[in-house]
Amino acid sequence: MSIVDQRGALESASDAAAFRTEPSTTLSSTEPSTSGATHTEPAAVGIDLGSGYTRIWASGRPLVQLPSLNDSLSNPRPLMRRGRIVDSTGLRALLARILSRYQRPLPAGAVVVACRPVLSKAADDEAMRELLSTVFDPSRLLVTPTIRAAAIGAGAAPGPLLIADIGAQLIEVALLADGGLIAARQANIGIRDLTGPTADDIIVHTVTDLVQDLRRDTHARDVDRAAVHRGLVLVGGGAIAPELVARTTAALRLPVRSARRPRIAAVHGAGLSALAAIRRGPHRR
Repeated sequence: MSIVDQRGALESASDAAAFRTEPSTTLSSTEPSTSGATHTEPAAVGIDLGSGYTRIWASGRPLVQLPSLNDSLSNPRPLMRRGRIVDSTGLRALLARILSRYQRPLPAGAVVVACRPVLSKAADDEAMRELLSTVFDPSRLLVTPTIRAAAIGAGAAPGPLLIADIGAQLIEVALLADGGLIAARQANIGIRDLTGPTADDIIVHTVTDLVQDLRRDTHARDVDRAAVHRGLVLVGGGAIAPELVARTTAALRLPVRSARRPRIAAVHGAGLSALAAIRRGPHRR
């Protein structure tokens, strides 16, 4: 576990602006109205390439999600592992299947914001960029840590925020301030790795250890007290279990709550960040 610095910042989109704005499954569209947009405005697209599910949010279209598996009926295999692409050909085909579900095709030239693990390696980020550029032919392709996108999608208000993402194969904890990433920790374990009566124990223990380690970080001390006063926000698939929330509250002795619709918070936030990037224009940072 190690600190992440401002390499984690969203490269061009305005996260602060996004903070001010909110299985096979197709969900109803949740994006804000874009009725004031002109016909020349590019589509905004948010992408979450999760180890469990791949999700796409596109402006004016329903949110679509499919399991991150190849299309083999006899031998389905994962396309992602610990947030890394392990089958680029299969993932490209999966994204094409998702896009084919839209009644209105998604045109080239979209502004795309994609989620990545908070401690991802540069080579993995580049592999994701290359694949998404091939599939979407975007006018702009931006990358942001999943946990920051999830905070936006969860409707977090500006100010210090302590947030944990309990995913299929990763658990991430981060301290944010006004949309900026102050420090983060990550563990290579998730809810898909665990079964049986001790599964919740391991998740709670992992989240507790990550939060405590994060709070000892010297970079976090200036904003830690305010964030702790607000409590810990949970997102990801593990956040839907009420007993997990209660046990994490007891273990940390902090207020803990699940975000609304925690499983799609990240892709929703990525979509909102794409909208913010469009509204700021291509040359503003």
